[in-house]
Amino acid sequence: MTQLTTTRCSGSEIQPYVDELAALRIRVFRDFPYLYDGDIDYERDYLATYVNSSRSLAFLVHDSGQLVGATTALPLQDEEPAFRKPLADAGFDVARVFYFGESLLLSNYRGHGLGHRFFDEREAWAKQAGDFSHACFCAVQRPEEHPLRPAGYQPLDAFWQRRGFARRDDINAFYRWRDIDQREETDKRLTFWIRALH
Repeated sequence: MTQLTTTRCSGSEIQPYVDELAALRIRVFRDFPYLYDGDIDYERDYLATYVNSSRSLAFLVHDSGQLVGATTALPLQDEEPAFRKPLADAGFDVARVFYFGESLLLSNYRGHGLGHRFFDEREAWAKQAGDFSHACFCAVQRPEEHPLRPAGYQPLDAFWQRRGFARRDDINAFYRWRDIDQREETDKRLTFWIRALH
């Protein structure tokens, strides 16, 4: 790590960064557990949700001009139905939930506190963005015996618990993408993690 710079942007301010955010998502999510075989056009459409939300956040980390990390968040009511419906069905007031999107870091930038910084930034943003009672995110579930699971892989569950989030196995979203070792898209189960903001 040489010269890290951070940028906080919201809504339409995110637009100039969409392509580099898309490229980072494709690169980071290619690894286990997401195994995502990414597509730039899909990514641009996905990130348009954040560009079009006036209360969204993108917090970006550049090293000498290269995007090496990013995290995103927005009001859950601005997300697509696949992410809103599971919380609504579980009795949450969607208008009072803030959704934490990605936390993306290239591997050689991990272990230096940026993961905590990403949560700090999103929690502070949610608290100033309105009267939000909860924050949530969801994470893909893969079987222990998955053939592409790296030896010694450590899930982030303990880190998320230390940040005050509780895993809700009863609240899941289902999303489709193509894995790097597959020819077709398949449904993936993403389990929600939730914490109170007050």
